[in-house]
Amino acid sequence: MTRTITPDAPKPEEFTDPAAAVQRLEELYDLATTFLCERFADVMRNGATGIHHRAFYPEIRIRTRSYAQVDSRLSYGHVSHPGTHATSITRPDLFRSYLTQQIGLLIRNHGQPVTIGSSDTPMPVHFAVANRSDMVVPQEGAAGFTLRDVFDVPDLATTNDDIVNGTYAAPDGTGPLALFTAQRVDYSLARLAHYTATDAEHFQNHVLFTNYQFYVSEFEAYARAQLADPDSGYTSFVSTGNTEITQADEPLEQVAKLPQMPTYHLKRPDGAGVTLVNIGVGPSNAKTATDHIAVLRPHAWLMVGHCAGLRNTQALGDFVLAHGYLREDHVLDDDLPVWVPIPALAEVQIALEQAVAEVTQLEGYDLKRIMRTGTVATIDNRNWELRDQSGPVQRLSQSRAIALDMESATIAANGYRFRVPYGTLLCVSDKPLHGELKLPGMASEFYTTQVQRHLAIGIRAMEMVRGMPLERLHSRKLRSFDETAFL
Repeated sequence: MTRTITPDAPKPEEFTDPAAAVQRLEELYDLATTFLCERFADVMRNGATGIHHRAFYPEIRIRTRSYAQVDSRLSYGHVSHPGTHATSITRPDLFRSYLTQQIGLLIRNHGQPVTIGSSDTPMPVHFAVANRSDMVVPQEGAAGFTLRDVFDVPDLATTNDDIVNGTYAAPDGTGPLALFTAQRVDYSLARLAHYTATDAEHFQNHVLFTNYQFYVSEFEAYARAQLADPDSGYTSFVSTGNTEITQADEPLEQVAKLPQMPTYHLKRPDGAGVTLVNIGVGPSNAKTATDHIAVLRPHAWLMVGHCAGLRNTQALGDFVLAHGYLREDHVLDDDLPVWVPIPALAEVQIALEQAVAEVTQLEGYDLKRIMRTGTVATIDNRNWELRDQSGPVQRLSQSRAIALDMESATIAANGYRFRVPYGTLLCVSDKPLHGELKLPGMASEFYTTQVQRHLAIGIRAMEMVRGMPLERLHSRKLRSFDETAFL
């Protein structure tokens, strides 16, 4: 019979100081990862000995006994009903500010301490060694022993979106405190590093998604201008491969091969900078990126990409501010049925419209000359124009769509699903229903004149969002009936 050994961890302890609670989480996490890394190194060096090495994620737990009402203006920071609520935690060093804020709200709103201890969720060895550049977990069969006999491996029972999708039910009745379990977070942190070629700690709280590489050079130019301004508040710029510069004239080393979703970060000390992700074309990439970035709990994400204008009154270079979505992307149908409405969020919509007015120097009725507000259709077929037009065009007309792309509805719908404020501002790059296809000559002129202005609008909108109180931005519009306490 296999013997299991675990590290000696402190017993669960109650805390009323959120900073001290997070400190204990870090101690427990470091204890678990150090134990697994040391045991893994020993087994790889000396071979397996019939012992299973196991460590557990740390956990936050709170028990409440009252239905007392808390401040109803706040959509988070409190549990929805009396009982026991808990969540496993990973990378407390990465989430220190977030955890301190959320635990503090929980203690203050309920007048109860939180209990910090080890959870009953084993930590997979893959995630324990993820931050060790000198360690790599070999593929199955390459180590000379069966990995899962000696260490725990990722478990789909705790690596899913059941809490987010509202289908989670704990066997013992314990309610979830957070939207993601520790294993689900670790899984996404690993995926982010793979897809974006940047580490999770570089991601900022305000994320821009685009579907063209042309925006990247403009983002770098903007970043260098901000680094040259000592009053901008921005401190560094990070490119793929985690190359970081702090001076405007520093050279930026380029990676030999771009990742699937090249990502760049204009950073501020408090994480309130801007991240740009080039997701490329298609709803699959849009879903993949947002599935994983969501675990970082950003304060907002926006789509600033190109689209097909569907109205004859539109011109190339016009802007489209989405206030509704026709969802024919199909990648979220199993998680969020198409009958679920994806509402426009007033705070984000106002920021986007004000940013357009500020950058273009147009306002009021004059703004309508270059910007339309309406429904954006998102589809999964890039060459939809080659299909019989009677069906698609009828649906587009019935939905009152004014633009079509392959990413926006996916990003908005996943924002809705993950409780991340979202918005969409697109730029018309072709009008296929009216004979204006995206041809090389037209595209060159379009990119030269519009990309810089479009990106400037997206960044300015994010700066406006950054100035909003969190309780106003993270409103109840994105929260379900039985919601987790953590944002």
